Amino acid sequence: MEVILRQDVDKVGLRGEVVNVARGYARNFLLPRGLADEATPARVAEVRKVEERRTHQEAKTFEDAQAVAARLGQVELRFDVKAGPTGSLFGSVTPTDIADELWSRHKVRIDRRKVQLDTIKRIGRFQVPIELFTDVTAEVRTLIVPEGGELPPEEELEAMAAADEAAQAPPEEKHELDLDELDAAALAQEAELTASGELQPSRQDLAAELPDDDFDRAVDAGSSEEQS
Repeated sequence: MEVILRQDVDKVGLRGEVVNVARGYARNFLLPRGLADEATPARVAEVRKVEERRTHQEAKTFEDAQAVAARLGQVELRFDVKAGPTGSLFGSVTPTDIADELWSRHKVRIDRRKVQLDTIKRIGRFQVPIELFTDVTAEVRTLIVPEGGELPPEEELEAMAAADEAAQAPPEEKHELDLDELDAAALAQEAELTASGELQPSRQDLAAELPDDDFDRAVDAGSSEEQS
């Protein structure tokens, strides 16, 4: 089923794109949540017109792209977003957000499909690469800042990211010993206890290890020690 995305959807597409998705996914997720509209011929035609207008405003030559890249090199974007205590965003900053911000604040039109990064899901300082033309790529300094605050130092950001990653990591599976490993562990423990004097050999152990005469003498010696 074809739909027109109203927002960027991770691993599906960018806002304004016409994408083909499973009918159940569209009916049960995208459409009810307002993330997409059904791609009727009239809506698709309107999307195409909007794309054409945007294309006319983008760099058309290598020289144009170099001039735009020079401007973008001086730009710093800032997004104030809601974030948790470990720096994870309640949402994300998408390529379309980057393109919209460049247009609304700096009047630089770029193709959001040329923003060469995945969605940003953590606070931090980022260099966002944007392909403007063949062999012309600009990097835009982008700050993702917790709402109502400021960015902490880079060392603290790295520590927060590590803590968040550790919290989300699945618990390690305990290794279950097989029979051979259990036997080996039992023998090793028994040998350690015997060497320390905490474990004395039983009569059955002596019987198995000593000849009959030696076994009898060992038993008699043990009996004598118990009586004394």
